[in-house]
Amino acid sequence: MSEDDEFTPKSGKGAGTKDAGRLRKYGARVLVAARLAGRKTGVMAKRFDGSRIGRGASMGRLLSSRDRLAGFRGRRAVVKTRLVRLGPKGIGTAKAHLRYIQRDGVTREGAPGELYGRDVDQADGASFLERSAGDRHQFRLIVSAEDGAEYPDLKPFIRRLMSQAETDLGTKLDWVAVDHFNTERAHTHLMLRGVDDKGDNLIIAPEYIAHGFRERAAAIVTLDLGPRTTQEIEARLRHDVEQERLTAIDRRLLRRMDTDRVVTAADRDPFQQSIAAGRLRRLGSMGLAKDLGSGRWRLDGGLEETLRRMGERGDIIRTMQRELTARKLASERPDRVIETELRQPLIGRVLHRGLIDEERDRHFLLIDGIDGRVHHVLIGRGDATEATPEGSVVRIVPQSAAPRDVDRRIAEVAEAHGGRYSVQLHRTGDPRASASFAETHVRRLEALRRGRAGVERHEDGSWTIRADHAERALAHDQRQLRDRPVDVEILSRKPVEQLTRVDAPTWLERTMLAPSSAPVRDSGYGREVRQAWAQRARWLIEQDLATGDGQALALRPQAIDTLERRAVNWLATGLERDLGKTFVPARTGEAVSGVISRRVDVEGSPFALLERAHEFSLVPWRPVLERQIGKSASGIVRADGISWTFSRPRAGPNWEV
Repeated sequence: MSEDDEFTPKSGKGAGTKDAGRLRKYGARVLVAARLAGRKTGVMAKRFDGSRIGRGASMGRLLSSRDRLAGFRGRRAVVKTRLVRLGPKGIGTAKAHLRYIQRDGVTREGAPGELYGRDVDQADGASFLERSAGDRHQFRLIVSAEDGAEYPDLKPFIRRLMSQAETDLGTKLDWVAVDHFNTERAHTHLMLRGVDDKGDNLIIAPEYIAHGFRERAAAIVTLDLGPRTTQEIEARLRHDVEQERLTAIDRRLLRRMDTDRVVTAADRDPFQQSIAAGRLRRLGSMGLAKDLGSGRWRLDGGLEETLRRMGERGDIIRTMQRELTARKLASERPDRVIETELRQPLIGRVLHRGLIDEERDRHFLLIDGIDGRVHHVLIGRGDATEATPEGSVVRIVPQSAAPRDVDRRIAEVAEAHGGRYSVQLHRTGDPRASASFAETHVRRLEALRRGRAGVERHEDGSWTIRADHAERALAHDQRQLRDRPVDVEILSRKPVEQLTRVDAPTWLERTMLAPSSAPVRDSGYGREVRQAWAQRARWLIEQDLATGDGQALALRPQAIDTLERRAVNWLATGLERDLGKTFVPARTGEAVSGVISRRVDVEGSPFALLERAHEFSLVPWRPVLERQIGKSASGIVRADGISWTFSRPRAGPNWEV
């Protein structure tokens, strides 16, 4: 070594913590990438990173060019998270939701849901609600892994997910969960308290809600089941090219389009270029993209929403086909209708009731209509409609929200009396109004009060009414319409062939004679109804309750009353035997009293059982009586209803139901 080559080493400034941190983070990314064998990429600044909320480690990506273009190599998962403000009465909604997710028929065996937690397989729901009583808010999650069916038990997966979330968020979490297997894809409902382990409000960053839970769930599934191969990914993309729904290819095209919504299929990867080109041609044939020439395409402005709707429609079609095939009706019921918004009343047999949106508890009915077609009808929230067993016959009537005369009259009375309304004030201003007529307005106000529509009830039975009452009432009805777009009435729980000789009023004769009845076609379920009509008509003629020659039927006067009397007497005979009490008929103009014991049903008509010490009566059932079961009641029987007084009445006048 020459003199010129000699050097004296000097210790320089140590590496800064910033550089060291970068090295550590880079090493962590390598380990994560190797373990996951590839994950979905994109712009790094838009991906989930635990450090953004100061919790957990970075989930960086080191993927090959093909991995980046192909999207997820790991297994996929969906996590829907909803923040629910509890408020003063929120614990009631939490209780209802807990009851809903534990409902019957959600396990693999069709049993009620099993509530579990971090450390227990059978959690105490009442204790969880008690701990939640003072919480400001609550998180409700639905977790679904794409390949979740491969898990024999979802509990370990969910517990690992929530344990990872605790690490990311830096706090213990208080949660309960129920696994559901009653839909095409197994999933889990979680209820997470909105407080941390110190009792403070739990604030989860939007980034973690939007991406963090899903990223963690997908990582766990990938570790458990192994990553997908390149061949699997490419096969999926080829399949997606022709799909009539929003796909990963569409999302990538939307990200790449310019401000004029113009995009090309050009790509450094030949496979990805062919996939994009094929998808653009398919979108063009669907009218969702326009070929500008030279490989350039302009995407339709509503492409994403249109494809989402088409995907939902496709899911509905597959559901209808699956349910009809299971009942061996697929070939016999070729005419099918998806009722996005029911416009005419519909009568038919319930084939299936299911969920179309688990997150928002939106249900649907599959109806074998008397018009010969099968209808898929959205019925809104599950708890807004009573149970509709398969095989029962229902009438579905579309609901509408429009200004009501009752609200207009309430507003007029209140305006004339300084913003106050009462039955007395109403009848003073309109002497022709009967007490029962005025009380219908009070029932309307009570419904608005429960719906928080801005009315206030006072101890003396009067009400405070705001100046914009009519507008508030209409807004209330519109909100109700989202939860209950249709009214579902059960006409019969028996098959139609069992009604032909029933000694009680049935929906068959009512439908035969109704001038505005829905058409009954000679196909599908309509053919079965027509055959039952003919047999029912012959029986009514035999009983001297109707006249006709087989082509036309005319009921004799009082025929329906006679059938109702027979049905009530038959029901009363059985109750006399079971209760050991004497039946006393409820006649118009007479007083009735007793304890509202329960609802009892005879074909076509529900009744309320009104019990006394040694006697009982049967009175027409109304939904409002559900809240009064077990209470003492008295009232006067009228042609249009009963004016009730209950033992623990609400403030204000009696309720006519």
